Amino acid sequence: MILDWLFDLFDEYGDTTAIAWRDVTVPYKELCARVDALRTRFAEEGPPESAIVALEADFHPEAVAAMLALIERGAVLIPLTSSIEASKPRFREIAQAEWIVELNARGEISVRPTGVQATHPLLTGLQDEGHPGLVLFSSGSTGEPKAALHDFVPLLEKFTVRRKALSTMAFLLFDHIGGVNTMLYTLSNGGTLVVVDDRSPDNVCRAIEAHAVQLLPTSPTFLNLLLMSGAQERHDVSSLELITYGTEVMPEATLRRAHEAFPKATLQQTYGLSEVGILRSKSRSNDSLWVRIGGEGFETRVVDGLLEIKARSAMLGYLNAPSPFTDDGWFKTGDRVEVDGEFMRIFGRESEVINVGGQKVDPVEVEDALLEVDGVLDAVVFGEEHSLLGRIVVARVRVSGEADLPATRSRLRTELATRLPRYKIPQKFLVTTDELHGQRFKRMRR
Repeated sequence: MILDWLFDLFDEYGDTTAIAWRDVTVPYKELCARVDALRTRFAEEGPPESAIVALEADFHPEAVAAMLALIERGAVLIPLTSSIEASKPRFREIAQAEWIVELNARGEISVRPTGVQATHPLLTGLQDEGHPGLVLFSSGSTGEPKAALHDFVPLLEKFTVRRKALSTMAFLLFDHIGGVNTMLYTLSNGGTLVVVDDRSPDNVCRAIEAHAVQLLPTSPTFLNLLLMSGAQERHDVSSLELITYGTEVMPEATLRRAHEAFPKATLQQTYGLSEVGILRSKSRSNDSLWVRIGGEGFETRVVDGLLEIKARSAMLGYLNAPSPFTDDGWFKTGDRVEVDGEFMRIFGRESEVINVGGQKVDPVEVEDALLEVDGVLDAVVFGEEHSLLGRIVVARVRVSGEADLPATRSRLRTELATRLPRYKIPQKFLVTTDELHGQRFKRMRR
């Protein structure tokens, strides 16, 4: 069976805590028992082997057991979390879900067929091979989400190599490539997966203290919120050994403050995509945005300043979009990079660059300058159509407390004039006290 190696490890880990959820701790031997129970149930009630299954759940011991049991049955999994509740019917339709396995608020699993039979050739090809699969939807922050279909077999390969066991926060979501990677890395190495329902800074820090969390995989946006809240000073987070950040470009100001706030933890930039998986990475230093990515199973190259990746774990293709691969098998990420020897610096998507009267503006550079201004908690910069210039720079800025809007806009322009060329200074400021991110703690540029 495809996961025999993993269950052999679970037997070895025995009474070690596999998952900590709320006040419940689940040892590896109990996780095995939960998987066994679901194996029996699925064999009796369905889904049948190799079915296309929407697994609708957030991180929970029973959801993890269900995912492992379904992988064993060769299912093509479509994990869907509560963060995209309104999109679930559409996502099921795109991925041609034949069955739904759903976890309710009480931790109970229900199973039901949809009446659909998959016809997409990528799906049926995977079913014919008898390989389990994984469908991941992109975040859709700048367009309609795309459904990336993976063969689970190459995705699982890298977890067969034993690495360090860590108590790890399951911060990235159950339907995110980073969340799946975190779960599989932690469990394959005998670590403890610490699950939180509420991902507010104080609750995350409380869980770090309670479970002596060593690894926090997160996003730059969350790190910024955490530092602004001061939650790390109200809780004992000294157990943290490693903080990894990815999913979006890290502002220099946020990285500098994180380095100061967590001097004993290693800060490591990660790089991964729904389409190719998570690459091994190493930052040049704690306070550096230069990173080395790649490793076994991955090749990288830069073409016209844009990063391309060839990976054994690359997706088979999109279910609802044309292939993004070159004729020789390289995935075009669309990310702008600079290269310095074995390291590179990632500047974000080429599609997000704003062309102002023929001059290019990098949103991340403007956001970074805004975060240096006193009273600015967060900022999102994007382009807006303009009749004369083609596009103009717009900044949505989150500020602390009540603000005099005209005075705030004037102050922001004055401050930025000392940091940026005139054409990069936003012509429009939208000042708010609302959050500027989605439930995945990623800036939303719409």
